[in-house]
Amino acid sequence: MPETPTPRHPSTDPERPAASTDPAPTGTSAGPASTAPSADPSLAAPSTSTAAPRTARPEDERLPLPRSLVYGAQHVLSMYGGVVAVPLIIGGAAGLPGDQIGVLVASALFVSGVTTLLQSLGIPFFGAKLPLVQGTTFGAVSTMLVIIAGDGGLPSVFGSVIVAGIVGFLLAPVVSRLQPLFPPVVTGTIIAAMGISLLPVAAGWIMGTEGAPGYGSALHLGLAALTLVAVLVFSRIRALSGVAILLGIAVGTVIAAIVGAADFSEVLTGSVVALPRPFAFGVPTFHLAAIVPMVVVIIVTLMETTANLFAVTKVVGTDLPPRRLADGLRADMAASALAPLVNSFPATAFAQNIGLISVTRVRSRFTVAAGGVILVLLGLVPLLGRVVAAVPQPVLGGAGLVLFGSVAAAGIRTIGEAPRRDDRDAGHDTLIVAVSLSLAVLPVAVPALYDALPSLAAMVLGSGVSAAAFSAVLLNLLLKGRGGIRPHDHL
Repeated sequence: MPETPTPRHPSTDPERPAASTDPAPTGTSAGPASTAPSADPSLAAPSTSTAAPRTARPEDERLPLPRSLVYGAQHVLSMYGGVVAVPLIIGGAAGLPGDQIGVLVASALFVSGVTTLLQSLGIPFFGAKLPLVQGTTFGAVSTMLVIIAGDGGLPSVFGSVIVAGIVGFLLAPVVSRLQPLFPPVVTGTIIAAMGISLLPVAAGWIMGTEGAPGYGSALHLGLAALTLVAVLVFSRIRALSGVAILLGIAVGTVIAAIVGAADFSEVLTGSVVALPRPFAFGVPTFHLAAIVPMVVVIIVTLMETTANLFAVTKVVGTDLPPRRLADGLRADMAASALAPLVNSFPATAFAQNIGLISVTRVRSRFTVAAGGVILVLLGLVPLLGRVVAAVPQPVLGGAGLVLFGSVAAAGIRTIGEAPRRDDRDAGHDTLIVAVSLSLAVLPVAVPALYDALPSLAAMVLGSGVSAAAFSAVLLNLLLKGRGGIRPHDHL
């Protein structure tokens, strides 16, 4: 991070429309991602004029369609479990029968696909045009369970999500101007907290479904280990490293089928095509007691999405000016506000595929858009969803160790690259990282730790990512000089 932000030249502004069909150029925006390496010169677009050639943003690289679809499938596999988990939990808590829970799952996949397309391809004022998948947020689960336990049921959940999404949409431009609060030591800490917080998801996949045959068995551990080994082997083969995760999952699934741990019997059962049906669970209702806590959830989601956007720009090696950040947040919040219309829940940028980008080094946003198309199809064609759902959870868990661990590693790398003036500055950074990561680990290690606190405090501290984010920002303000952030420390 340079002492003085590099001035932006109009011709290198990533938000300025390109005069030709070349990919948009990379600017020198002074966001936290500006400390990332510059775009790969091999991706530079050829100039069609006498002017100096422009450097293409790495995320604008276009790959052949077959490769894009393969990489897109990897992105889907990296986050599929996270998308379907929320509707499964909420549907079960609401006492819905299996076919209606299936409606919630299909709706979540459909909304995730549409929002992923919006985020990766973008339209004016919506979408950051970054390789970032979207899914249903875990952060809202506890609040939605409380609302369901009351008298409102699912209609009250959907009504609170609509109002909270609108509030988040209005706050997006404000949040996008808070980039000075996120120097590398803060963003790196948040990214590391994301990876740490995701690891229990991988552990849960390895264990399997509680109460099901083989739960926590040595067979599950073995399948996860074999999948992990397969991913590592394929990563060492240059020609296959880009699809190492997908190939590792395929190998793990084949082995699981051989030993009888994979069940494909239900793939051909049920309907082939099913369109989303608006208000399948009734017209949303609006209750202040449900809306207020959901607004708090959305504010926390805004912070987590901001951190995810910072994280993906760091891994990709591109920039995140305020307008681009605002466009990404608006896409998130618009999707959250509209999702209940088709029976889904708040949307958020997922961190799962950031690890995949770090491992494969395939940074094209169009591969993620291909994944968005697959997600839409999974939502419209339950047959495809049943194929993906047939991948054994322990296999996904083995691959998840690489994916989620890579997110934590990217955060640690960002922390190490943070500029420091002297030993005292380095000591302050150590305190920021130590306290914030400790707060991220505590609710992972002891989920009930904050149950005795008021619901708002328990909600913020109970999320490892939000706790680490608040801690890192506040400690950076307190320890980095009298003014919190010194003039040349930001952007």
